Amino acid sequence: METIKYKTALIVGAGEGLSASLARLFTREGIRVALAARQTDKLVALCKETSATAYACDATSLDDVTGLFVSVERDCGAPDVVVYNASARPTRAAFADLIPADVAKAIAVSAFGGFLVAQQASRRMLPSRHGAILFTGASASVKGYPQSAAFAMGKFPLRGLAQSMARELSPQGIHCAFRDRWRHSQRKAD
Repeated sequence: METIKYKTALIVGAGEGLSASLARLFTREGIRVALAARQTDKLVALCKETSATAYACDATSLDDVTGLFVSVERDCGAPDVVVYNASARPTRAAFADLIPADVAKAIAVSAFGGFLVAQQASRRMLPSRHGAILFTGASASVKGYPQSAAFAMGKFPLRGLAQSMARELSPQGIHCAFRDRWRHSQRKAD
């Protein structure tokens, strides 16, 4: 069986945890890495360590996301692995005390941002019928917890998006997956 080769990975919502572990893993596998976050100053050390390139991007902005993909293609090559790890988790609060603007932001970052990034990724992957679009989830995507309604409301639709995309894009060579719980086994190696 032929091993699928990937050349360029884009991680949106990059930070110190899972994203950093994935950046290190991709680098070890010889995959070029691009990292995107609202604020790139926190990515300086990781970029130095992995030779990744960092880009500022608000995942809820179509202009930012489109510009991100144009810049990554120009600087690193078209990403054939895209990981969506962005989320906005408001402060835990009782449901009756949630601030509507904070809830709207949580839904926009987790769900709508995932849609924008995945759409740009799929448009670039479909012509070659090759690529992987991966969404990071949480147990909140299958079970809403007390004082965590806003986070759950963002992760539930992201799971549905991934399922719909997988059924549509898999026959066209694009792997789409949503992962509730990521094993942090790479942290031991970091």
